[in-house]
Amino acid sequence: DGDWDAYEDSAFPEFNRTTHVVEPFEIPRGWYKFRAADWGYSSPACVLWFAVDYNNNLWIYRELYTKKVTADNFARQVLTMEHGEYIHYGVLDSSTWARRGDVGPSIAETMIQQGCRWRPSDRSPKSRINGKLEIHKRLRVNDNEPGIRIFKNCVNLVKTLGILPTDKKNPEDVDTYAEDHAYAALRYGCMSRPTHPKYAERFRTSFTQDSYHMADNKFGY
Repeated sequence: DGDWDAYEDSAFPEFNRTTHVVEPFEIPRGWYKFRAADWGYSSPACVLWFAVDYNNNLWIYRELYTKKVTADNFARQVLTMEHGEYIHYGVLDSSTWARRGDVGPSIAETMIQQGCRWRPSDRSPKSRINGKLEIHKRLRVNDNEPGIRIFKNCVNLVKTLGILPTDKKNPEDVDTYAEDHAYAALRYGCMSRPTHPKYAERFRTSFTQDSYHMADNKFGY
């Protein structure tokens, strides 16, 4: 049907470039921003920057995808790319807080020492499955719009999300041997802002008042 991201074993059959990928635009100043990252040195590392609109929808507006970059240089790259922005928080793969074989700081502590602050990702039981379900909820189209959209310049996330296969042994999870680094960053970010209805309602009312009605859902005025 002209959907070149669709295939039988796709972990996210809802993903459609026409629906979920958009041309970049300047993020409105009132939108809440945060970032999420999956770390790797020999394997790729990925950072995604998120903006939250006034309907609690997520917009991934920037991507950093690197390989064989040390933690300190990685942290400096992140800070350079978001210079002049206020990023409320960052979520990083919780395994980066693990102590290495020496007495030095962990990977996460090395980044934090550079001024690039993070909090650990959710590692609770079934967090991988719950994170995947959270992305499914975000990709679903409700009221003519999905809960997540991706800027076209996030090329690695766009390229890999639609072709990411399911795990043959556990169809509720993705195949971890596939290129899932951008997906992992997306999962950490989505899990930090779950789509629970009560939470979403609290988030919306923090921006609006009973007497205020938005004429434009994207820009909030």
